[in-house]
Amino acid sequence: MLSTIGDGLWNAFQMAWEVAWALVLGFALSGIVQAWVPRSRMERSLGGRGPREVALATGLGAASSSCSYAAIAIAKSMFTKGASFVSAMTFQFASTNLVFELGIVLWVFIGWQFTLAEFVGGIFMIALMWLGLRLFVTRKLEDEARRHAETAEVGHQHASAGAQGLSLRKRLTSLRAWSDVAHNFRGDWGMLWREILAGFAIAGFIAALPVDFFNGLFLTGTGGAPQLLENVLLGPVVAVLSFVCSVGNAPLAAVLWAGGISFSGVVAFIYADLIIIPIVIAYSKYYGRPVTVRLVAIMFATMVIAALAVDGIFGAVGLVPPHRPSIDSISSRGISWNYTTFLNIIFLLIAAALIGLTVRRGARDPVCGMTVDRDAGKPTSTYRGQTHYFCGEGCKAKFDAEPERYVDASGRLAVSLEHAGHHH
Repeated sequence: MLSTIGDGLWNAFQMAWEVAWALVLGFALSGIVQAWVPRSRMERSLGGRGPREVALATGLGAASSSCSYAAIAIAKSMFTKGASFVSAMTFQFASTNLVFELGIVLWVFIGWQFTLAEFVGGIFMIALMWLGLRLFVTRKLEDEARRHAETAEVGHQHASAGAQGLSLRKRLTSLRAWSDVAHNFRGDWGMLWREILAGFAIAGFIAALPVDFFNGLFLTGTGGAPQLLENVLLGPVVAVLSFVCSVGNAPLAAVLWAGGISFSGVVAFIYADLIIIPIVIAYSKYYGRPVTVRLVAIMFATMVIAALAVDGIFGAVGLVPPHRPSIDSISSRGISWNYTTFLNIIFLLIAAALIGLTVRRGARDPVCGMTVDRDAGKPTSTYRGQTHYFCGEGCKAKFDAEPERYVDASGRLAVSLEHAGHHH
């Protein structure tokens, strides 16, 4: 048993080592976009249900955080401030499935074809989801969901830059602008590290299983319509049961591909990060059960149809990879002095510099635990002679109502993080 545990953890570490640089690069690019691309008037711009609003929501989502829990919180906030339900759902899908880091990690693990399939299929799914929501979520239901969402509390969100007024050239040399990037970078890691570690750990242990496991779980090697349909229907179910979302899905997707699941099954599996059980519970809390049932059914149907469409298109033009890597080549690549090690050293130094910037300029929100920039114009409160900084007005209001709950008699922060775990 100890040997098996050791093998699983070693597999997980090797997979994590293979893509560590890609994760840092992806989160750094995401942090730059979140900090430097203004979102002013976003809610008013996304009030309609037409193609213009859907296209805009797709672009904004792709430029946003990849954390599934943050995505649903931001989408809920957008919806309560005037965005249509279609636009909000499009935004949250794009922000978890069309982001830099997921595409880079898929490319490193199993090839550029999967990155391309993820983006092409994502556009298909957004179009199908748009149609499904317009058909099955009426204006009356949408209004009821909005009233429900207005009463549901949402966790903290990433803020846009405090240096938005600067030109691009000045941002590149501005410590404050890079501090905005660093805090978004740290915030994304803070929200996603559990999912990422869980994804690698699950993939590491599954990679240690015999090939017979995959033959028993999925139809493999039979080809034809039965395997295609079974894989594309079972892929999302496995994602739901694994409880892993966002970038954490990528290593497990690579192991499933190596184990014999079809191209479309892998694509459907990756899309399913927004219907895992904790997120479905959040939907019910935000929008009510009637809309949640419709939303989850529409998402499941559209991810299956989109995956089948991508499989058909890529098969017709010869873009489905003809050869699969072995499971060992995915999970046991070894660690040596090569380009991966070189890139990891460079990007881990970049990550350390960004985290160091948040330590130098950051302060801990006593309510939610988020690190915020002292100089970014965040809300503050003074208690027992000390100034406390908050990620937003919601945390400030909670602190002002019960400061003794978050600061002990000596003035130190109490160990009470209301938004810890998945509540982002």
